[in-house]
Formats: sequence, structure tokens, C-alpha cells
Amino acid sequence: MIILPLLCFASVFAQSRADVSLKNSKLQLIWSRDKNGYHLQSVTLNDGLGQKEHLTMAAQQRTILYAKNKPLDRSTIVYDHAGKLIHFPDSQYRYVIPVWSQSLSPVSLNTAGEVWHYQPTAVTSTSPSGLRFQYENEKIALSEEWNLDPGQTHDIRVKITLRAKENGYYSLSTPSLAIADRQQFQWAVIPGLFQGAALNPDFVDAYAYGHGIPDRPVIVRERTASTLASLLTTQSGVTLATVAEPGTARNPWSKDAKTHSDWKLGLSLMNRNKELTPTLYHPVLGEEGSYLKEGQEITFSFRYTIQRTSWYNVLGHVIKDVYKFSDFLKLKETNRSLTDRLYAMYDYVIADSTSKWRTANYKNAVIGAQDYLGGVYGSEKDAMKNSDYGAMWMLAALTGDNKLKQQRLPAALNFKLQQQQQQPGFFYGSAAGQYFLYRSQRFTEEWGPYSEPIGTSYYMLMDIGNILLFEPDRSDLKQALRKAADWLLSKMHPDGHWEVAYDNKTGRAMFEDVSDLRPTFYGLLVAHQLLKDEKYREGAIKAANWFVRHAVEKGWFLGVCGDTRFAPDFATAQSIQALLDMYTLTGDLRYQTAASQVARYYTTSIYTHPIPTREVKHVNGIDRQDWEISQVGLGFEHGGIMGSANHHGPILLSSHAGLFVRLYAQTKDSLLLNMARAAAWGRDAFVDANTGVASYYWDAMNKGAGPFPHHAWWQLGWITDYLLSEAAVRSNGNISFPSGFITPKVGPHRSYGFEKGSIFGKPVDLKMKKGLISLDNAHIDYILATNSDNKELYVVLLNNSVDPQQARLKLDAGHSRDLFGLVQKEAYLLNSDGTDEMRMAASSDWKISLPATGLKIMKISYQ
Repeated sequence: MIILPLLCFASVFAQSRADVSLKNSKLQLIWSRDKNGYHLQSVTLNDGLGQKEHLTMAAQQRTILYAKNKPLDRSTIVYDHAGKLIHFPDSQYRYVIPVWSQSLSPVSLNTAGEVWHYQPTAVTSTSPSGLRFQYENEKIALSEEWNLDPGQTHDIRVKITLRAKENGYYSLSTPSLAIADRQQFQWAVIPGLFQGAALNPDFVDAYAYGHGIPDRPVIVRERTASTLASLLTTQSGVTLATVAEPGTARNPWSKDAKTHSDWKLGLSLMNRNKELTPTLYHPVLGEEGSYLKEGQEITFSFRYTIQRTSWYNVLGHVIKDVYKFSDFLKLKETNRSLTDRLYAMYDYVIADSTSKWRTANYKNAVIGAQDYLGGVYGSEKDAMKNSDYGAMWMLAALTGDNKLKQQRLPAALNFKLQQQQQQPGFFYGSAAGQYFLYRSQRFTEEWGPYSEPIGTSYYMLMDIGNILLFEPDRSDLKQALRKAADWLLSKMHPDGHWEVAYDNKTGRAMFEDVSDLRPTFYGLLVAHQLLKDEKYREGAIKAANWFVRHAVEKGWFLGVCGDTRFAPDFATAQSIQALLDMYTLTGDLRYQTAASQVARYYTTSIYTHPIPTREVKHVNGIDRQDWEISQVGLGFEHGGIMGSANHHGPILLSSHAGLFVRLYAQTKDSLLLNMARAAAWGRDAFVDANTGVASYYWDAMNKGAGPFPHHAWWQLGWITDYLLSEAAVRSNGNISFPSGFITPKVGPHRSYGFEKGSIFGKPVDLKMKKGLISLDNAHIDYILATNSDNKELYVVLLNNSVDPQQARLKLDAGHSRDLFGLVQKEAYLLNSDGTDEMRMAASSDWKISLPATGLKIMKISYQ
């Protein structure tokens, strides 16, 4: 009999002659011994209020996978439940096919290898709150070390060590601690891949699109698992998570080359026995580290966390407490402020050569856009595209730039008007396509001859809507807006949904295997806001209600990138702002609640691993510290099984950053604020030094815009949105500027500058004036605004660092005089609450101190 001490806080003790237990104030685990060895008999959660929850035990608790020979890494044939062969995707989806094929390997489908089950036959105490179980046979010797985490009372830390007695491939599986009913559970999620409240028997819908949980025990790769955990919330509200300890999974750039696709950790929501339980595998069978010769060892360290709370709270615990997310901000350094990038990109977008600006004659009009060198249906490398019309008109308004106003915007406006279908018939009033092919003189969609209703929301209603904010008297734009809104409304089904797309020749619905789980309804909101026609408001409400029921409540979403067959993407973040705007329109709290729910979902599209360090890496001939090239804080273009994150990692275009800051102001959820700052701050390693333009994909590092020159407008847009959102939050809402409509496609950022804003009650105009301000500290960003009545310049200073900072601010006398045609009279430094901190010296050169993540304002008067 094993007799172990009973302690007040955590203990290991004998329950009976054959029982052993771990116990603290929150958890109790009891193992019993039968003829085969020790098995977990019970797991009990004490919620601290006198309530105890006994979790349901798994039938098969411990599993090892073994293969004498390396498992096949090619795809296998897959059938649906009716025995029909699954053909997916179609041959034109060349970016999807390689990763989809990988996902159908025997290892991915969890059919590879022999399955060995075992029960430990010996147990010893290792500490007052730890046990070591041991097992040995003719093939392996194995030990398990179980310890209650003294700092996290809901957590159990486990380390498994296996020594091989024969050559072969081995994969350790986390023991199945508890299970949920396959038919009744509240939620299950592998962040970045699957989420939902039910198993989905439609294999493609679940596995490829993440709509619910696959009903097979598939194993996914860590390259698109945003957080290295598998989480399950039972019907009774207990969340169980199995979490890999930091350092277990692949590092995306381990030393001097990309290792993003190395597969060291497998994640699943079922064990091999198809019981619903969070399960991890390491090493992955057939992958690096899994082959052992006789006498060699492998180890696997992980933890369980068990709490009576939501999946999101447990996810937050993993991100904050295990993967130390907020510590990343302490490492952030920068040699280039976001503001400096804005001014550099201003130069970039107005230079014809660098921005790849092109004009073409089309139907007696000169249309203008930027060359697009990515893949487009029917393109002969002759595609043209404009991206963020709101940002284009915003930059012109903030700078007053004549080249933008007289050359760029008129040609871009012609492009927009010609982009609308003018031929009577099925498509009259809709968007003709995102891209213009100047050789064949036609508009086209990205990946086929079809038209999507959301394309009309994007490229007609949202783009034209943003232009109208700056040019409200344009009757031609209002007419085009109405035609587009009428088309969109006419194609809405009576229950409020749209088809994903229509064939351009026949008008027949396409992609009927998926639903339009996207914020298509937002186009009708734009139309109502500008045209004040009640039918658009009613249509937006009906469609938004459908979206809440079918997308938000289920956690199912669809993307907007045709080249990945609409894998869920940044349109999910877009829907957050769309729902918040619906709340503003209607006052209906359901939309605000739904927006908050989608925001929680979207945190699973943000990488939180591996923990950034100062380790030196070699990147394209440059030495960089690991944190400089970290994926942590960056989001997907699209993740899951099919998305581009499988190939390229995340993207630098962080449209969600400003939204997350605004949501923090509403919810005080620090994870959202830290995610926004992790995305935005200190990304120098990805920014082209000459243009200030960041690469799109993570793996491009600092190659600049590459084939996507139009992305600079989106970057101008999201960075401005982020900085203004930070200013609003840090001033408690006392610095604010009216925002426009959401940008098309890439996320939820919005445009500004079409109306006066407010700084502590004073009406101001948002400005950008090149050469006016210089700062010697790249951690400090600034926003310019003027009050023309009082002849005042406001310089809003933001310390984008978690450390206090000092900066020397210089005001150029010539540019300063140009503001009002007057000379400077006096200057005051204001605190974040608007109170005067001090009157500054009569100078144009000041030293200013800012607290960590702080805000101050220079108010300069003229006479």
C-alpha cells in the first residue's frame, strides 16, 4: 500500500489499498488499480461554492501510436457517410489542392500506425502534489509525471517519457482525462481550425471550412493552430483544455530558414477511440523526432486545465498565463514609427512608378487603378485594382494633395462608375468584378466567371458610400448607389440570406454547398445611411438577423477570397464592425452582443505561439532577434485546413487592430488591446525601408508590396484607424473623429477626415502635413489636427511602448506658418484628460516625457 501525506492545499494520498489521488482546492483526480494496472477513476471539480462536478471518464484513457515503417504522406481516398467518394476541391483551386491533399494523409485522418493501449502498473510519490506512474513491456518503458500546478489551481502538468525497446516510429498521445457526450456539448474548438457546438457529419463542411467539429478523430497541424490547445466545454458548463507546453511545437523560423510547416504537434478533439475529448500528439507519427532506435527516448510535456467557465476564459488563461502573451510587448523595439510609415506610404502611393499606377481608356472614359500581379481569372498579367477608396479620399482630404485630387481620384472614380453593370438584365446595378483586365477590356472576378452579392456590397455600396462621405453632393454616385442597393435587395431571399455567387452567363446560383455566412447585409446599411430609404434599413435588419442566427450563434463563417474557395478569413472580423454599426442604427442589443461574440471567435485567428525571445535568427542575410520576426499577434488572411496561412503564415495587414482597441474600451478585455498592439508595434523586419510598405505575407519578410501595390492604401487605412482608436481610448473618448464605412474585403478598418472631429470639446480638422513635425523617438506616434477658428494646432502624441519614453519634438517654422499664414504665439502641453500640464517655452523645439502607453497633446496657438 502507498501511503502519502495529506496536505491542506495540495496532496497526494491513498484512497484505499489500490487508489491514489491528487487533490487541491479545485481539483481531485483518483486513480484505481485493477488487474491491468492504474486507470483514472474520477475527476472532480470543486467550483468553490460547495458545488462539485464529476466529469465523465473515457473508456480508453491511454494511447501510443506505433509504426515500424514511415507512414505514407500522400492523400488517401475519403468517402462520406453514404459511401460516396468525396471530390474536393475542383482542379482550378491550385493554392488549396496541396494542403488539402496533405490533410488527407493517413496520419492526418488518424488511421496510421498500430494503436497501443496501456495502463501503468506502478506509482510513486514525487512531491506533496505529484505522482509518477510507470509502465513497461517488451516494446517500451514509459513514465508519466503528474503534478498539480501550484500557481494555477485549475491546472495539472504532465510529462510523459517513453524509451523504445525496438526501432520504429512512435507518437505519444495525451491521456484522455474526461469526455463529453458527442450529441450534447456546449462548445469545442481548436483555435484557428474548428469551432462549434455540434459534430458535423459533412466532412468537407467541417474539415475544410471549420463549420462545426468533424465527426472523425482527425489530427491537424500546428501551423494554423493559433493557440496550441484543444478545448471542450461540456453540457454542464465545464471547460476542459489540453495544452502543449511552450517549446513543444514547431518554430516557424527555427534558425536561418522558414520552418513554418514542420509538424511536431498534432491537435484533435477526439481520441483514437472517437470519444470527444481534447487530445494532443507529440511527436507526430512519421514526422521529425518520432523515429526511435532501441534505447532512445522521447518526452512530451503538456497540461490540462479544468474550469467551470467559458471556452473563451480558458483560452485567455492559456494565452496570458501559459504563453505569456503580454510579455511580447516588453520586447518590442522600433526604428520607425507608424506615423513615419504613413508619410512614407503617402509618397509611395502618389509616385506612378512605385505604386504601379495605370490608366486605361474604357468606354470613352479614362479609368485608373494599380497593377495587380497576383492570380486573377482570365488575366494575362494585365489586371488592375483599387483597394481602399475610403483611404484614398481620406488621404486627399488630410493632405490637400493636388496630384491626388486632380489626377488620381478622378480616374479612380471613373473606374468605380464603370465597375457597375449597366446592361439591363439579371445583373443590372451589381458589381462587374473586382479587377479590370486592360488587354481584354473587361471587368472580372478573382477566380471565375461569377458574381457575388457581397461583391456588390464591397465594390459598389461600401466604396461609393465612402466616397459620398467626402463628396456628398454627387448625384451620379447616389444614383449608382441606389442601383446597387436595389440589385442587392432584389437578390435577398425572403428569410434574409443571399446566394454565395451567380454564374455570369446563366444567372444560376453557384457554390450551393456553402451558405453566404458573410456580412453581405452591410451594403444595405450603407445605402440606408446615405439615401435614407426605409426599405434598405428593413432589408439590413432582416439579413443581419439571419446572419446572427446562422453564422454568429453557430460560429460558422465564410471568407471572401475566391482563390481559396472562400475559406473563412478576415471577413469574420469585418462582421464585428458591421454588427456594431447595426447596433448603432437600431439600438438592438442583440447586435452588440453578437459583435462581442464574434470578436471572441476572432481571437482564434491571431497567433499566440511560440513565445517570442531575443534569440538571434538569420533572415535573408540579416541577423534578427526572434521577436522581430515573430508571428505572435498577427492574424490570418485565412487559416484552417485550406487557407494561405498554411503556406505563408499570417499577414501584416492588421485591419482588426483599431477595432480591437475600440472593443477594449467597451469590454475592458485586455487580451483584445494586447492583440492589437502586438500586431501594430515594432514590425520593422517586415517593412520595406524605402517605401514604408509592409509585406503582405509573413514569410515575405521585408520585401515590400511585391505583387500587391494596392495594399499600401489598406495599410494607410488600418494604421490611421488604429492610431485614432488608441487616441480615443487613452483620452477616455475626448479625442474623437467621425468614422466612415468599413473598407472592402480585408477587415473592419474605417476612413476618417470627412467631418470635423473633437479634441476636448474643440472642433478640429484631421490633418497630415509632411515635414511639419519631427520626433527623435520612433516609439512615439502623432496625430495632427487644426482648429481654424481659434488658429490652433494640436499634436496628439502616443507612446506606443510599455515603457516611459522621452522625445524631442521639433516644429518646422516654414510648414508651421503655412497652416494659417500666421506665426506661432504660444504652446501648452496637455495631459490625457485635457488639463494643462505646463506652458511650454516660446520655441519650436521641445523635450516631452510620456508615461508607458500614454498620451499627451501639444496645443500650439498662432497669431
